[in-house]
Amino acid sequence: MKFKPILVVPGEPNSIFFELFFKVIKKKFKSPIILIASKKLLLKQAKYFKIKVNFNLIYVSDIINHKKKLKKINLINVDFDQPQLFGKITAKSNNYISSCFDIAINLLKNNISNKLINGPISKKTYLKKRFNGITEYLAKKTNTKKFAMVIYNKNLSVCPLTTHLPIKLVSKKINKLEITNKVKLVSKFWKKRFNKKIKIGITGLNPHCESIDKFNEDLKIILPTIKNLKRLNYNIEGPFPADTVFLKNSRKKFDLIIGMYHDQVLAPMKTLFEYDAINITIGLPFIRVSPDHGPNESMLGKNKSNHLSLLNSIKFLDF
Repeated sequence: MKFKPILVVPGEPNSIFFELFFKVIKKKFKSPIILIASKKLLLKQAKYFKIKVNFNLIYVSDIINHKKKLKKINLINVDFDQPQLFGKITAKSNNYISSCFDIAINLLKNNISNKLINGPISKKTYLKKRFNGITEYLAKKTNTKKFAMVIYNKNLSVCPLTTHLPIKLVSKKINKLEITNKVKLVSKFWKKRFNKKIKIGITGLNPHCESIDKFNEDLKIILPTIKNLKRLNYNIEGPFPADTVFLKNSRKKFDLIIGMYHDQVLAPMKTLFEYDAINITIGLPFIRVSPDHGPNESMLGKNKSNHLSLLNSIKFLDF
């Protein structure tokens, strides 16, 4: 097969994912899509949105044994009794979500694909306190020790050093090894995917990179690590105050900005690009991408959600 299929796990069934998916599949793609989801739920939502979905029903054994040719949209049915069309997010869907991911990982391990997209997952009900996010969940499932979350736009990307952590825990997780690992991961990915030596900016932790505390992480941890990475020939600068590094004349110097915590870099990123960004997990044995939005319960059934991030996710993996 010239183009490996893109595996798609819709995630939380009570989300806006299918609404967006119906808008996106009208586009032309080189790679076939394998949707791993409930046939019942798919048809139910297609009927609600008055969409005709043409899909090829397939089985895992057919793909692994190459017994069935893939078409544009393929579906592996995962049983799930959805009591209502649009409902509240609850733990009742956890087993269904796990089954979808398990099938996808099985196909990835069998080299059927090296591309995965997942829709939004509820951190409260599905991940609970076991994982900070899907990034960490997939790392655990694939026994990956070094990984990074990148919010990507062709003009500027960001990478939080720590992901979905409470602010009070962030400083405890900042260390030289973690910074070094993130820099090496994103540098390797940019070279492999874009054939480019990446230009990286790094924020400080404290406001203006200053601290009234005796221990200043910016001076004691972040700055020495940057100096060491520069000696290793990485194109890296910082630490920069987070309130100025995203100004126009500052951000244009970099391909990617590494921040110390989630909202420090995601808030300005979403302000700048809104839905024109995707979430990439790098370091896994495959490329995992997800649209940069959540389940958005308040918008269920309204057919008003923006599909750009999902479209960009598929385009990024359409190779």
